[in-house]
Amino acid sequence: MARYTAADCKRCRREKMKLFLKGAKCESPKCPFEKRPYPPGQHGRGRSKESEYLLQLREKQKAVRMYGILEKQFSNYFKEAQRQSGKTGENLLQILETRLDNVVFRAGFAKSRDMARQLVTHGHFLVNGKKVNIPSYRVSPQDIVEVRPSSREMTPFVVAHAEIGERTVPGWLEVVPSKMRILVHSIPVRAAIDTQVQEQLIVELYSK
Repeated sequence: MARYTAADCKRCRREKMKLFLKGAKCESPKCPFEKRPYPPGQHGRGRSKESEYLLQLREKQKAVRMYGILEKQFSNYFKEAQRQSGKTGENLLQILETRLDNVVFRAGFAKSRDMARQLVTHGHFLVNGKKVNIPSYRVSPQDIVEVRPSSREMTPFVVAHAEIGERTVPGWLEVVPSKMRILVHSIPVRAAIDTQVQEQLIVELYSK
């Protein structure tokens, strides 16, 4: 499977905002964005023309990079969102939020979505009692996501258990620390999604 292998911090600098792709490092003084809050490259400090298309493209790139998915997959998600009833932009964010790797990250079981994706891929999670190792697996209301009993003593989960409560868990999820379990109560509404993306600009980009 194709994946991005260059420096994640360059992605934050390109979008001129922290995308929190590196977990704790993003919140520390060592974050490269703190020292160089401008796009990478020799023309990074120059002024670029803020065209309508550029603004729309940047919003799409923010979403792609925040959730760590590929362009083709994002395009497919958008097409699916279009087919659903309701607002396309909100549907798109709901699809992204209900990915298993994002749920693991939101619940505080991983410091970043990259880490969550790796933990899921390695088969450390059960959904409704069955092992799921597909990061793009979509959870549904009333689903129960939990760390496999045989994995709970591993260092990432011992650390996560100790730090549960430090990160705010969205209202559509509930964490049961004693069982390292996540309860999915509902599909999130737009107000419950704190992703700093203007989804309407993405809709406008794909509508051209």
